[in-house]
Amino acid sequence: MRSPALRHVLTHLITPLLMCLGMGLAYMGAFVTPEPNHLPVAVVGAGPGAKVFAQTVKDTAGDRLDVRTVATRADAVRLLRSRDITGAYVPAATTPELLVATAASDMGATAAEKVFTPVAAERGAPLKVTDVAAPVADDPTGQGLFFLLIAISIGSYASVAALGAAGAALPMRVRALLALGVSAVVAGIGSLLAGPVFHLAHHDLAGVWGMAWLYSAGILLIGVGLHTFLKRWTTLAMMVLFVMLNFTSSGGLFRPELQNGFFGALHSFWNGAGFVEAVRSLLYFGDDGLGRTVWTLLIWLLAGLAVTAIAAAFEHSRAPEAAATLPATAPAPNRPERVTRRETEAAEEEVEETVGV
Repeated sequence: MRSPALRHVLTHLITPLLMCLGMGLAYMGAFVTPEPNHLPVAVVGAGPGAKVFAQTVKDTAGDRLDVRTVATRADAVRLLRSRDITGAYVPAATTPELLVATAASDMGATAAEKVFTPVAAERGAPLKVTDVAAPVADDPTGQGLFFLLIAISIGSYASVAALGAAGAALPMRVRALLALGVSAVVAGIGSLLAGPVFHLAHHDLAGVWGMAWLYSAGILLIGVGLHTFLKRWTTLAMMVLFVMLNFTSSGGLFRPELQNGFFGALHSFWNGAGFVEAVRSLLYFGDDGLGRTVWTLLIWLLAGLAVTAIAAAFEHSRAPEAAATLPATAPAPNRPERVTRRETEAAEEEVEETVGV
């Protein structure tokens, strides 16, 4: 290719085209055809009749449901609040009841209702649906946390470009400290949106800020560290890690029981799922399950610290080599301004490319 300008443009088009392909595969693969996949439900009852009924439901549904029996209604409520099951059917001759927790998953509650409404109809009785953990009126579907995740994620990975490209001349320890500071600001913005602005969080706003800071800091530290090795390809890597795989497995729209096995498996350890489930625990489930999700976020933060430490060691090892070659490659007296301008423009181009996603 003879034209350097055309080659430059075509090279930069690779990233958005790969983003287009990746976003289509990720979002359509995760969200287009949601259906129960081993959806955990329970039948309340201690006698043999309850066990036979539960097995009949399981045989009819196949792999779509995982059915267990629990002795009492209180046991079913406990399992719903710990998010071990999605729905619990209480058989009754006149008014059978379905227990759900829509704050855990509005789509999951709807799926459970679709399963058991025909079961009740076969017995000639209307199904009573009881919500044991409803979301706040300002977020009736409980999906506001997913959009909060998106806002915090974009603020985090877009900041990576500024810290990695425009701040490339700074020592890694300074960039790391800036990443921790920026993540605190991003978490503060997220908390304001969740609390005073849109009222998703009516309490524990400090806890929401803490979860957002852990989540954002992990992303920023990973990104700043990766930039040392990937340069402008960091944008694509961050999109894959913290958009394509992250949003789709977070459980913010569909919990893993309504997705295929790949995204369901990611939900168990990815950082977006850790953030969404941690905030759900704080706001709706009395801290039940909070410990595990906090550990998920802490592990990602530790991974970020490890990546930045490796990057710092790499940059330190390259410093003597760069210093040794500097006199032989020193620019002519009339060139430093042009070189500096070119490097600055390249950094700004990378920032604009990332923020524009």
